[in-house]
Amino acid sequence: MSPSPRIIDYMCSSFLPDRADVWDHALAEQGIPLKIRRNPDDSFCDAPAMVERMDELGYESIIVSTSDPHHHGTTFEYDPVANRFDEMQELAEQHPGRFYANWALNPQLGMAGVKRAREVLEHQWVAALWIHTHSFDRRFDHPDYYPYYALASEFGVPVVMQAGASGGLMPSECGMPIGIDRPAIYFRDVNFVLSHTGHPWEAEAINMALKFPNVFLGACAYPPKHWPPALHTFLRGPGRTKVIFGTNFPTVGHRHVISQLAELDVPAETHANFVRNNARRVFTRLAR
Repeated sequence: MSPSPRIIDYMCSSFLPDRADVWDHALAEQGIPLKIRRNPDDSFCDAPAMVERMDELGYESIIVSTSDPHHHGTTFEYDPVANRFDEMQELAEQHPGRFYANWALNPQLGMAGVKRAREVLEHQWVAALWIHTHSFDRRFDHPDYYPYYALASEFGVPVVMQAGASGGLMPSECGMPIGIDRPAIYFRDVNFVLSHTGHPWEAEAINMALKFPNVFLGACAYPPKHWPPALHTFLRGPGRTKVIFGTNFPTVGHRHVISQLAELDVPAETHANFVRNNARRVFTRLAR
């Protein structure tokens, strides 16, 4: 194992080998000019290879997006790049403490989706509810999400949502960070993670994280060299307990980002908070 601090990745798409072609298709369909990890030691792989990679690089746990298949036949779909429930269950049970799930909810399913989320949350390896915001074009304060926020309160898990503009041909206004304002007031015992840095509205995301003790900023999809100065300043100051590291693999590779983590100009305690401790405070189902 690499020396401490160990690393927790709060946001990773399915890394299983068959998802490589799925990603290529999804990026082409949505017109996203994005390069994903292709070098063999930082790309898609089976579970034993990922565990070996994690051990080498110092990753303690990875939280993987997980979803039922929905097959709506639109370019807005997220579920093809997520794990299936049975895939995730196998990962979690064969490698306890290493893999957890972000359950991708679907507000279009009404109460059927809420009941399914309740079933899934009975499994302790499900660490959070996850909203791929732009697939549904609903603001964070949309009524369709409130039953899920109530579930998060009941089960003591956070809600992670993609904040910011969509990289693909999907509406972006729904991802404006200010949308968390009312939910954060109403559900004060639920931790909300504004994921993907809120780009290009990072300042608004930082403002929400400063305003609310239960709102956090997830820094996946954009490695530190792509952060605006305001985010670096926030991490060095009050954000030292509010910013959480993630990759959004395969957008960012677990190996690729390591050097940038090492180069962060922050105190050791802040660095440990960012790569591990803040996640452990928010994702309370992670093994102690």
